[in-house]
Amino acid sequence: MSESAGRSRAGAAKEHRTVSRVTTILEAVAADPHGVRLNVLAGVLDAPKTSVHGLVKGLVANGYLHEHDGAYLLGPAVGALLAPPGNPLIDAARPHMRDLRERFDETVMLGALVGDSVVYLDTIESTQLIRYSAPLRKRRPIYPTSTGKCLLAHLPAPHRDEYLRAHVADPAERDRVARELDEVRTERVARNRGETVPDVSAVAGIVPSAQPLASVAIAGPTTRVADRLDEMAAAVREATTAISYRLR
Repeated sequence: MSESAGRSRAGAAKEHRTVSRVTTILEAVAADPHGVRLNVLAGVLDAPKTSVHGLVKGLVANGYLHEHDGAYLLGPAVGALLAPPGNPLIDAARPHMRDLRERFDETVMLGALVGDSVVYLDTIESTQLIRYSAPLRKRRPIYPTSTGKCLLAHLPAPHRDEYLRAHVADPAERDRVARELDEVRTERVARNRGETVPDVSAVAGIVPSAQPLASVAIAGPTTRVADRLDEMAAAVREATTAISYRLR
């Protein structure tokens, strides 16, 4: 192993139990506009209520949660301290996402890498009655979504390899996935034919140089999109290049 690879692996992010519990609490509360009670949070964390209570009270004290009628909601610190003034990535991507939706009339999504998860930041849904609907601002597994494949393929090799070792147990399958990701990195697009959701296919392209690492995807029923994946791939590649120029 080279010295630089060793440094990169040594610097790879590691999960911390307390941090994971705090972020899980915030994400659970953010997902429910009516608030979440302590016993529910304890169940989500699979932890004693006494332990969770201490974390929750600390978040209340710092303004990241507030309590109302025994339930916890997001507090003012989230918007006052954490919300950026705007999101240049979403602003740059939305016109091109709209063009893709108008061209194919399938759901178009903007996804970003958040830790070891994919999070959809924005979506423009198909107007068709039967369509794919992407959950916004919720963590999803990286692999095998088309967005996740794209993001994973463009991670530094030590981080990508570490993810594969942790999430793909069979060595032969891990080698196959690694070869697929090499192709995705070369082509700048990834395909998914019913691997995540049965009867749904998708294609995703990387947004070059975006921070955070981001991808635009088109998804829809396999019966409608399977024969158009190559056409969609070319359109997504063109759109992500244009988005990258807008971000400069």
